[in-house]
Amino acid sequence: MFLWQLLLVLSPVGIWSDWLSIDMPRYAYEGDQIVVRCSGEENNKIKRLMYYKDGSWISTYYSASSYVISNARPSDSGSYYCKADRKFFLFVDVTEETRSTWLTVQELFPAPVLTARPLLPTEGNSVTLSCDTQLPSDRSRTQLQYSFFRDGHTLMSEWSSSEFWISALWKEDSGYYWCEAMTSSHSVSKRSHRSYIHVQRIPVSGVLMEIQPQEGQAIEGKMLVFVCSVVEGTGEISFSWHREDTRESLGRKSVHSQRSELEIPVIRESHAGGYYCTADNNHDLIQSEVVNITVRIPVSHPVLTIRVPGNRTFTGDMVELHCEDKKASPPVLYSFYHENISLGNISVPSGGGVSFNLSFTAKHNGNYFCEANNGLVAQRSEMVALNITESPIKIRLVNGPHRCEGRVEVEKNGHWGTVCDDGWDMNEVAVVCQELGCGSAKHTPAGMLYPPVAEEDQPVFIQVAMCNGTEDTLAECEQVETFDCGHDEDAGAICEGG
Repeated sequence: MFLWQLLLVLSPVGIWSDWLSIDMPRYAYEGDQIVVRCSGEENNKIKRLMYYKDGSWISTYYSASSYVISNARPSDSGSYYCKADRKFFLFVDVTEETRSTWLTVQELFPAPVLTARPLLPTEGNSVTLSCDTQLPSDRSRTQLQYSFFRDGHTLMSEWSSSEFWISALWKEDSGYYWCEAMTSSHSVSKRSHRSYIHVQRIPVSGVLMEIQPQEGQAIEGKMLVFVCSVVEGTGEISFSWHREDTRESLGRKSVHSQRSELEIPVIRESHAGGYYCTADNNHDLIQSEVVNITVRIPVSHPVLTIRVPGNRTFTGDMVELHCEDKKASPPVLYSFYHENISLGNISVPSGGGVSFNLSFTAKHNGNYFCEANNGLVAQRSEMVALNITESPIKIRLVNGPHRCEGRVEVEKNGHWGTVCDDGWDMNEVAVVCQELGCGSAKHTPAGMLYPPVAEEDQPVFIQVAMCNGTEDTLAECEQVETFDCGHDEDAGAICEGG
């Protein structure tokens, strides 16, 4: 009994001793792993090991074990010590306690600050976001990753650079932005305060309407492009194209651009007129000046027409070659060809066709065509054949008071002769007057009334002309050649013209 009491008196309880020691760093950074190690002179005698921080129990082990702070925070700063219950003698245990050691956990880096350059961005321009923080000099090699956010949406995640470049911001991108800096091990992560970025919109101005091709001229059948642009204006711009006379809308486009195009695939003559465009980005609607469009029509189908005095073409006739493209825009250059040989060309500055005249001879037989060119395209007409007919008998009235009265003479093979009055009546006179362009027949006088009488050696070419009065020329009437007629029987004619 005495021995037991003696042991109780001699056994120390809750005193500092060198038997139990604490080993731990005095300084650390947040995110570090901190090992607090308590050990005795004979660890196998430790029955219970307890760790304390700032006087409060934090952990218990039933053997010699270390207390680990896996991801240190500034809140882990404080005074650390430990106690151990160890076997002292037989069934007697004693409690050992270490001295306190102070731990300071320092901030690895402060919360980042988000800045924007420029501070007041305008639509369509770029913006650079910076997530700025500072590592201590002895941890300058620590790798940080950066993330950027807007209104709860991630813009960029775990970016290696503290700067994030946005190529273009729009009005709808206005909002609250913030950033986050994090170690590559994700042990330390800090966010900036939220900053509101207001993206400014510039109203449209300087609305301009242009066309392609330029100079206000379009070509029928080709494509025409209307280009509407603004000198200033940001954000989504609504462009609209209109015809001036009808205010008809040709089309509308909304784009994030200061320029937009509207195509008309195939231009028609009816598209000629004035056009304008408007632009709006939810401020005032601005209208361009009117651009007048002229539609030029290319040459398409020139037509060659050959005009001769009668139904047939004879040597010496004046032949008219007429070429015209009724739709082609002037000026038009018309060229005339005979068997691919150029006869000449004529320019028409104000529309319509053109004529080319020539005195017809046997060498003019053959094929003719014309070509029209108005600078857009050159086109040829179809071929037209023209052939000469042997010269007919010609007619005249001589020795009368005017050309529509006198003795009747006809030409044959280059010689003039008279007509016998056998069977000569108003039908024949009517044909003569018609052929001479002298109007209606009035009388059938004898040729003797128009002296001097024909020379004896002047032939009588027609004995009898049998006309029904509807023929165009005396040559078309049935005829009987001379067999017994003299100049005392020469026929005469009086027409109402003269």
